[in-house]
Amino acid sequence: MRRPRALPWLLSLFAVLCLQAAACGDSSAPAPTATPPAPVPVTPAPTPPISRSRPLMSTIFRIEVIDTPETQADPAIRAAFDEIARLEGVLSEWQPGSEVSRLNQGAGGPPIHVGEDTYAVIHAGLEVSRASEGAFDLSWAALRGLYDFHPGEQVVPSRREIRARLGLIDYRDIELDEEAHTVRLKRRGMTIGTGGIAKGYALDRAGAILRQAGIQSYVLFGGGQVQVHGLHGDRPWRVGIQHPRQEGDYFAFLEVVDRSISTSGDYEHFFFDAEGQRWHHILDPRTGLPARRSISTTLIAPSGLYADALSTAAFVLGPERAVAMLQRLPLHAEAVMLDAHCHIVTTGDLDARLHLRPNVHDGVVDACDGVP
Repeated sequence: MRRPRALPWLLSLFAVLCLQAAACGDSSAPAPTATPPAPVPVTPAPTPPISRSRPLMSTIFRIEVIDTPETQADPAIRAAFDEIARLEGVLSEWQPGSEVSRLNQGAGGPPIHVGEDTYAVIHAGLEVSRASEGAFDLSWAALRGLYDFHPGEQVVPSRREIRARLGLIDYRDIELDEEAHTVRLKRRGMTIGTGGIAKGYALDRAGAILRQAGIQSYVLFGGGQVQVHGLHGDRPWRVGIQHPRQEGDYFAFLEVVDRSISTSGDYEHFFFDAEGQRWHHILDPRTGLPARRSISTTLIAPSGLYADALSTAAFVLGPERAVAMLQRLPLHAEAVMLDAHCHIVTTGDLDARLHLRPNVHDGVVDACDGVP
C-alpha cells in the first residue's frame, strides 16, 4: 500500500524540529520533542503465480501454484513432474517395459504381480466398469488400431472387423487378487488401455507431492483433466467448460475447491465421413462404435482417478443413465452433461456453483447443433 503523501513532509518536519532543538536550546532546559507519526500498515504485494509445463503421457501437463515463494515452489513442481514421468513408465501400454505392457503380453497366462500404482488404477477401473455396466471398460484397448483419426489418414473399420475384436472386451475377465497383489487377464489377446484413467491418477499423485511440500493453493492440468486445491486468493477456483463446437469458447464455468474435474467430448479427435457423419474417439466398448448419446460430459469428483474414468463412462451412457450410475456410487460425484441435442443436464447441488454464460438459452447451448 502506498504511504499517504503527507508522511514524507511529517518526517522532514520531525527532523527539522530535532535540529533546532540541538542548535538553539539551552542544555539545561528540556529539549522540545515531536511525536513521530503512527506507522502506516503496508500490505505485502501478492506472490505472482508460478506456472510450469512439461510434455508427458502424450499430452502437456501444467502446474500452477499461487501464494508460494519460487524457492519453495520450483523443487516441488519438479518433483511432481518427475512423479508423473515415473507413472508413465509404469502405466503406459505404449512403453514395452511398463507393468501394463507386461500384463498385456501375459494375457491368457498366470496372474502377474504388480505394484501399488497399477493395482490402484485397475481396481478403480473395475469399480467404474461395474457401476457403468461396461460403458467404461479397461479392456477396450482390443479395439485399438481399427480407427485412425489423424488428418488425411482417417479410417473407419468394417462391422466385421469390429465384431472380431468385441469378444476380447469384458472387464469381468480381469481378475484381481488383493492379498497377492496380482492381476490376470483371463483370455489371450486381451489388452488393457489406461488412457481413460491414468492421467487422473497422475494428477492425484502430483497434487500429493505439492501438498507434502507445503503448497496449499494450486491447479493442475493434464489433457482434459483439471485438479484444484485450496482457494484462488479469497475465492474458489473457476474452471471453464468448453463449448463443444466453438474452439476457445466456454458455455459455463464451475466454482470448485479441492476437486478434480474431467471433461470428455466428441470434439477432441474426430472427422466427418462423406455423408456428414461425425466419427470421434470415445468408443462404446460394448459396440465398438463412437458413443452417440452425449456431446460433452464434465465430471467433478474428489479424486482425478475417479473423475477421469467416470467422465468417459457418463459420456458413453448418456445423461439419463449417467445420473443413475452416479447415484449408485459411494463417492460424491457430480456432472454437467450435454445430451445429443445440446441440452444441459446437471446432477447434485451444482446450481449455486455453475455459472452459465450468455451463449446458453433455456438450458440449451447456442451454436451447438447436436450433429452426431
